[in-house]
Amino acid sequence: MKKRHKTTVIAMVTALVLLLGQRSTLLAQENLKKLDDKGGYMMADLVVMRPLGIAATAVGAVAYVLSLPFSLAGGNEPEARQKLMGDPANYTFTRPLGDF
Repeated sequence: MKKRHKTTVIAMVTALVLLLGQRSTLLAQENLKKLDDKGGYMMADLVVMRPLGIAATAVGAVAYVLSLPFSLAGGNEPEARQKLMGDPANYTFTRPLGDF
């Protein structure tokens, strides 16, 4: 009887260790996938979005200068400056890399 009880306990402990090991492996794989996804977002941001943001800032600056007489006459120059130059510049230069 004692030998059978001991064998059952060893089998249960072995099964528990295998299940926990498998679970920790799955969690590690999920965490690595999250890191890989974040790296991909950072790379896409660096290669695609930041250059587009720089271009949008430049185009917005030109549009701001062209619209300046009209926005001064209309009394909304600060809003035009923020929307045409400030928002694209903030998106490009102040947000963390990979954070859309």
